[in-house]
Amino acid sequence: MDFSAQTPETLISAPHSCACGRTHATTLRYLNIGPGAVKYLPQAMAASGVSRPFIVCDRNTHAAAWRYVEPVLHQMDVHYTLHMLSNPRPEPDEHTMGELVMSFDPDCDVVIALGSGVINDCSKVLAHAVGKPSMVICTAPSMDGFASNSSSMIRDRVKVSLYNACPDAILADTRILVDAPERMLQAGFGDMIAKYVSVCEWRFSHLITGEYYCENIAGLVRASLKKVVDAAPALKARDPKAVEATVEGLILSGIAMSFAQISRPASGLEHYFSHMWEMMALDRGEPSELHGIQVGVGTLLTLNVLRYLAQVQPDRARALAFVESFSDAEWEAQTRAIFGKAAQTIITQEHTKYHKNDAAQHAIRLERIVDNWPQLLTIMQEELPDADKLLALSKAVGMPTTPQQLGISLEDTHNAFLASRDIRDKYLTSSLLWDLGLLYETPLVIPE
Repeated sequence: MDFSAQTPETLISAPHSCACGRTHATTLRYLNIGPGAVKYLPQAMAASGVSRPFIVCDRNTHAAAWRYVEPVLHQMDVHYTLHMLSNPRPEPDEHTMGELVMSFDPDCDVVIALGSGVINDCSKVLAHAVGKPSMVICTAPSMDGFASNSSSMIRDRVKVSLYNACPDAILADTRILVDAPERMLQAGFGDMIAKYVSVCEWRFSHLITGEYYCENIAGLVRASLKKVVDAAPALKARDPKAVEATVEGLILSGIAMSFAQISRPASGLEHYFSHMWEMMALDRGEPSELHGIQVGVGTLLTLNVLRYLAQVQPDRARALAFVESFSDAEWEAQTRAIFGKAAQTIITQEHTKYHKNDAAQHAIRLERIVDNWPQLLTIMQEELPDADKLLALSKAVGMPTTPQQLGISLEDTHNAFLASRDIRDKYLTSSLLWDLGLLYETPLVIPE
């Protein structure tokens, strides 16, 4: 089956045997996208065999959607517990999760996220912790994690992906979504253009590290990206069809992640710019911009980095000399300067778990890079858009396009780039540049 040609309903209907040798499936049982989708909450709950929801929201998502949801619950004569998070700007961290666990009603048999982003991520983690299924009623087309089996969280001040389970049901009511704040509409677009980079880097990693790769899932990601990019010109005007296409593309991207059982198909270096900026803000006690907005800016930055990479000629001797002279003490000092309170976690995981700086592992990767360099260049040609055209489209949507527009300094942007490879054991463009001995001298071109 060609995933890219299928509807979301077909994709979730049954497990699918794939040419990659795996069988892909999702635990998503029910999906409804369109005007009035919330009215189908009874069918969604019946599909999961649940009857008493624990509903998680914050004051903003409550204001956006409760007037649509409450009448349906009343008509169903269903008992429920509603928990509104105390923080008007909740973070997906231990504090928020502690509040949810302590507030959970054990008489409830399903967790329903009334929201997107943080609400969705935290609700999935809560449901996994208490052994219940989850559902989501989307309030903004702002990110692609609705249908994924992971949650983007902050643990010990470090951004992590926690793998739990995909929601049982998703209701995306366009009556709610068209009224989402403009910044959240832009965030959904920003989160999707990241897929140009993520698929490219996934293919890089497959060649260089041997990481699992599925062309069928990559095709699904490309199809979801095209759906959102095609709808983008009408998104700023809140055209309902454009909003519906955007949320469908975001959900398809989440299904791709669920099929792959990893976030790799949908996130790469561009996401790590955002993760770094969020961690920097957290360390300083400052607010950060929406994740998807930061990812959009990170995508434009990454495309310029890849444009530079495409002009590079690998030099084996130079790369080996770079690693031979690499100072672990200097790296630790840089890590402490950039990561602040989170630095010790980063240093410990490198020394005990990841070993990305190990010379022997580097030598193996370098040989594969040199041997496959023509193919790596071909991948860039096949996967990446014209950076100038994407910049123009981003501006037409109303997206910020530079770190400065987000209040992020050039120093923080450069540090985020240098440290991006240190957060997790994911092979990124910055990892490839480090392996070539070029990371610390790569120019970071800011979009104009």
